[in-house]
Amino acid sequence: MTTSRPTVPATGPIELPLSAATATPAQRATGIGLMLGGSVSNQAGAALGAMAFPAIGPVGVVAVRQLVTAIGLVPVVRPSLRGLSARDWRLILGLVLVFSVMNLSLYSAVERIGLGLAVTLEFVGPLGVAIAASRRRIDLACTLLAAVGVVVLTRPGPSSDLLGIGLALLAAAAWAAYILLNRAVGQRLPGLQGTALASLVTAGVWIPIAVAWFATHPPTVGALALAAACGLLSSVLPYALDMAALRRVPANVFGTLTSVNPAWAALAGWLMLGQVLDPAEWLGIGLIVGSNLIVSLGGLRGRRIAGPGRTGASRPRTPRTPRRRRSRQPS
Repeated sequence: MTTSRPTVPATGPIELPLSAATATPAQRATGIGLMLGGSVSNQAGAALGAMAFPAIGPVGVVAVRQLVTAIGLVPVVRPSLRGLSARDWRLILGLVLVFSVMNLSLYSAVERIGLGLAVTLEFVGPLGVAIAASRRRIDLACTLLAAVGVVVLTRPGPSSDLLGIGLALLAAAAWAAYILLNRAVGQRLPGLQGTALASLVTAGVWIPIAVAWFATHPPTVGALALAAACGLLSSVLPYALDMAALRRVPANVFGTLTSVNPAWAALAGWLMLGQVLDPAEWLGIGLIVGSNLIVSLGGLRGRRIAGPGRTGASRPRTPRTPRRRRSRQPS
């Protein structure tokens, strides 16, 4: 009696799961386009939220944004509450606090000093985290370059809006804390589980705040629509696009391209809000963005050098492959 064996093609391409390591140049280009689309969406959403400030203020916009973020993110991720340890909950509650402080301080700063300036100052946060983890002299020099950029951008003086500047820098500190907390959460919970849980709890915290705020600041339909659009464009859509982009481009490239956000914010502020920046402010933005790019590109170069030793990416096909095939030929 003979047994039939399934036929397996002797040759042919093997389809690998889509990832940054296996992506083709075309797929990486698509990933870059998705990421840039997410950053444009983020800043356009922030500009729409700013349009609702006269009616419901930053508090109202943040409240609606948190609710819309949870409604859009939780059904997709479907996070589980089971099996969470006390440490998991501490990290998630830390994210809840960071989300609230980061968004409220940023939008309060946008109301006072404009979108481009506020978002640029907020980028001091991730820049500080990257420099703190670096030992390269050029990265330390970037600290001075970014500091000069902050001074040129804000031009401290009697007429400066020090509260607005302080709120933007508070948002920067909250973003730095978010990076560190999100890294710790990601090591304990898969995918966007931690982010979705934090969004759910944040929405629960903001519901009573929204009720109390809107009782004294009756919203208009138009303001609620603008705030909801802010939540969709600044949270839900960027999350989805960023996840798709990270399957096509390395995380370090992703971080490098994120540095263009202040430029998008300045452009959105100009086109949508009529917030015109003078040459000195553009120079300050350029210095801070340049600092981010130098630090990010330095990390990219270091990972390229160290990467193959960790991942084996430099050896997918070796000269030994033909000999291995000959040894398996039937005798």
